[in-house]
Amino acid sequence: MLKPKGYIRLLAGMLTMLGLLWSGSAPAAEQETTVHQAVAVLDKIMEIPESAIPPSLLANAYGIAIIPGVVKGAFIIGGRYGEGVLLVRTPGGGWSNPTFLSIGGGSFGWQIGGQSTDVILVFKSQRSIEDIKRGKFTLGADAAVAAGPVGRRVEGATDVMLKAEILSYSRSRGFFAGVSLEGSVLNILWQDNAAYYGRQNVTVEDIFSGRVRGPASATTLRRTVDTYAP
Repeated sequence: MLKPKGYIRLLAGMLTMLGLLWSGSAPAAEQETTVHQAVAVLDKIMEIPESAIPPSLLANAYGIAIIPGVVKGAFIIGGRYGEGVLLVRTPGGGWSNPTFLSIGGGSFGWQIGGQSTDVILVFKSQRSIEDIKRGKFTLGADAAVAAGPVGRRVEGATDVMLKAEILSYSRSRGFFAGVSLEGSVLNILWQDNAAYYGRQNVTVEDIFSGRVRGPASATTLRRTVDTYAP
């Protein structure tokens, strides 16, 4: 049987090992998978111009969130849950590294049903980007959200679409369209950010400003977004 000092040494050793694992430079596999899925989702949605997000909207976007595989969660009564990434426009016109975020609750429209659905949010204002940095953001309350138009042009967009600060889209079973996400809540996933960037106390501002370097997958994601939203 270990003496008290022995337990202390054992506990100290375990905590040290956990700290090393937490602060490792290699991104966690789960976050890497999310980033790769985000690239695939954006490529798939944009491959057919007639049913894609209008290029003019993306060209003027301040931010874009890509959330692959939103599913109906048993622990969220009447709602959905998914995890994805958010990138913002940099002062130089490019795109930042991604911060991880979740979406939950709210109504996702009839076309989602009970199956897995990919969600994209296009942020049209800098104000909504600044608000989301606080960590929690409610669509429809903190900023107006509307189902976005699809196609090569935005002539068919309604006044509601044009006035909304955030436009939302979904893709399910190959069908892509604008979808209302009123009442859904976005939360920054601080632990996912820490795991991906290898820094326990990394902030959203650190990520968006480029103060931390991202893994190779972050570069791939940035370049993909820049292809469709130069």
